[in-house]
Amino acid sequence: MFSKSRTIRGASIFTLALSALGTAFALPAAAQTTPGDPVAEKVPLDTIAALPALSNLTLSPDGTRALATIGAGDNFAYAIIDLDKGGKPQVFATAETLKDTGDRILWDYEWANDRYVLFELHSVQNAYGFRATVRRLASYDTQTGETTPLAWRDATSDAGALLMTDGDNNRILLARMVNDGNTERAFRYQVEWVDLATGKVIELVQRPNPIVDGWAADGKGVVRMGFASDPDSGEERYLYRSGPDENFRTVQKVRDENFVGKGIRPIVFLDEPDMAIVSSNHEGYRAIYKANLATMEIGEKLFSVEGYDVSSAIANEDENGILGFAYATDRPRRSWTDPVFAQISAFLEEEFGEANARIVSRSDDNSRMIVSLSRPNQLASYYLYDVPTGDFRVIGYESDAIRDGVMNPVEAIRYKASDGLEIEAIVTRPRLREGQGDLPVVVLTHGGPYGVRDYATYDQWAQAIAEQGYVVIQPNYRGSGGYGTEFVKEGRKDGFGTRMQDDLNDVVDHLDAQGLVDKDRACMMGWSYGGYASARAAQRDPDRWNCTIAGAGVYDLPRMKAYDQSYLGSFGANYLAEGASSLTDVSPARNAEGDWSPILIVHGVRDPRVPIEQARVLRDALKRAGKREGVDYAYLEQPKNGHHSPYFTKEERLEWLAGATAWLAKHNPAYVAGDADYDQRPPLDPAASRMAQRLNITGI
Repeated sequence: MFSKSRTIRGASIFTLALSALGTAFALPAAAQTTPGDPVAEKVPLDTIAALPALSNLTLSPDGTRALATIGAGDNFAYAIIDLDKGGKPQVFATAETLKDTGDRILWDYEWANDRYVLFELHSVQNAYGFRATVRRLASYDTQTGETTPLAWRDATSDAGALLMTDGDNNRILLARMVNDGNTERAFRYQVEWVDLATGKVIELVQRPNPIVDGWAADGKGVVRMGFASDPDSGEERYLYRSGPDENFRTVQKVRDENFVGKGIRPIVFLDEPDMAIVSSNHEGYRAIYKANLATMEIGEKLFSVEGYDVSSAIANEDENGILGFAYATDRPRRSWTDPVFAQISAFLEEEFGEANARIVSRSDDNSRMIVSLSRPNQLASYYLYDVPTGDFRVIGYESDAIRDGVMNPVEAIRYKASDGLEIEAIVTRPRLREGQGDLPVVVLTHGGPYGVRDYATYDQWAQAIAEQGYVVIQPNYRGSGGYGTEFVKEGRKDGFGTRMQDDLNDVVDHLDAQGLVDKDRACMMGWSYGGYASARAAQRDPDRWNCTIAGAGVYDLPRMKAYDQSYLGSFGANYLAEGASSLTDVSPARNAEGDWSPILIVHGVRDPRVPIEQARVLRDALKRAGKREGVDYAYLEQPKNGHHSPYFTKEERLEWLAGATAWLAKHNPAYVAGDADYDQRPPLDPAASRMAQRLNITGI
């Protein structure tokens, strides 16, 4: 429910919107593109690694102010921008002021109404030996400047499941876990109306159910569905009722043994009795349908995309219908059913190019919108669009230094894996080496591995490495999300460290055959599963990879499975290494003997998903195997870092990217004698030079 964009509704402004857009934009004969020119000089890592100067913008209901996240040095600040009075951000909170013993962060926010801002806090706590996330909500009064905890009293681990915001009555519908003295109910959700001004519970709407792990409500605030899952059996259960006076009954049971998102997933409750907008992948790809929730019968297909999954439908403001659909091909895209929104989007696309303009947020009366502009190799520029006047003016830039500068070109390609499976990959080419071939290459492998993918958009890590002179490839190897259930199953069938690993090798061979890269100048880099894949590459294929950089990876799979059986349950732990002969065989830390590619290991001490123990076990195994620190491996622990990107301060981003650059410079230099531009090679980035000294990397 957080960061819900305020959407255009109704036909009353249809004529107004079209006439205003005609004033705002001259209709071009052919598709145009966003403002911005190529950046002339090499951009320092310190600039690329900066936190977003401006992000996560959302308009107030009256359209006069915007909430925004501001990158403030090494951390984040949260501000309100008065769009009619100069647009100077007024900070109402910083990451430091919202932390409890250094661990609490502001995770998300939205306007509840023109007076109150809702924000979500996450705090990482130690729960029985595991690092668990505790969630809370608070309101910020923009008139008084006061922050009020919302229903924190007696709450246990989660008091942050927002089901509905009723701004007209200054209240929210909240599902939370409560300690009422009954230990069986302490970690089950009850649903309550909570007052935004006082933070107090107004009314209990739904008591805890012993089997329900979460609730969903319709646009009128009626709790309509309950969800339950068994972490050991893997069974997911959906409970439903048609209205407030009925009892809940089980309408769906599924066991998603392949982790493909099996079953019907409700999105929006319609006003038609028992009807809803849902998603389902029962035909092989996720698509959007109408369905009867009482019978769980799927009806009319509303939207699908050939060869790709559809992410979701976009709810209207009343949450009883939809405005369009969210999906991704090479890039995230939207298709609109609302006629006003569709027409406005068509004008934006015609002016700025396909998928380059995105309506981020809008006022309740739809007279103002925040529009984000960016090509695949640009950071976002944010504009305020006034529909009645046609005025289109800059609010700010995601990067104050780069602004709307055009960076390294990004495109999606297709290649055939060695077993014939077609795979999509994202390629970022070094703009300062345009037209050259046989370039050094870095395979940047995404995490997950299942259900996650990369897009042809600006990626901070890919851009940072491309800026040093490397071609960067991000393969959406088998098992990645967005390409249908069979593609995920292919990854499950040949899991960690086996056929999925081959896909990463095959893309280098493909681009080597085309003359873009030199397969003898290849390294791999990645975080989470990408960190595992990098370590596995160093251990399994040392003759192929000159070096690897492994971040937050799993290196001892039997040890990780034991951890996950408690963390995820015995069923959830089964995502590991299906298709491998044994977990031990594909665990880099248990195969440290023999030849390895040089490996840089980076891990966050506070990582709640992959414990720091994994990195330490790999480091110690390499030591025992006679590997030399600074030569065969380097090791870096980041005391403040967790597993996910919101935990990355600028300091940690720069350590990661500069450390990777130094390791690459040592083992796979971007410029070598024989390159056409060798004599014009730039010096090593200053941040990378500092990290080389810190990691004892010599001979660069």
